[in-house]
Amino acid sequence: MSQRYRITRSLKESGNVQDLTLEECKQLFESRAEFEYTSVFTVKGPESTMSIEGDFFMWSFGDVKIPFRLYGGDLYVSGSNEAVIPKMLEVASELEADIVEG
Repeated sequence: MSQRYRITRSLKESGNVQDLTLEECKQLFESRAEFEYTSVFTVKGPESTMSIEGDFFMWSFGDVKIPFRLYGGDLYVSGSNEAVIPKMLEVASELEADIVEG
């Protein structure tokens, strides 16, 4: 089973905690060539294809694309590929957010 991570500001104790917004995520990821925004994430299997609508920032790592999904004011990413961990830490730091497992 794959580990999932959530990049969030909900753990902040100081004053007015703001959710991550689509606008600030687009601004952060647009400045990075290895990320691409898409409103539909498509997974192709050997016998079927599934498409999910939402706000996805696809990180290209070699031939692999790993989605960072903005949902409900938080960014979610799968930890199934260990290479995502340092990138996730970098993104969370720039967004002044925390990382929660689960």
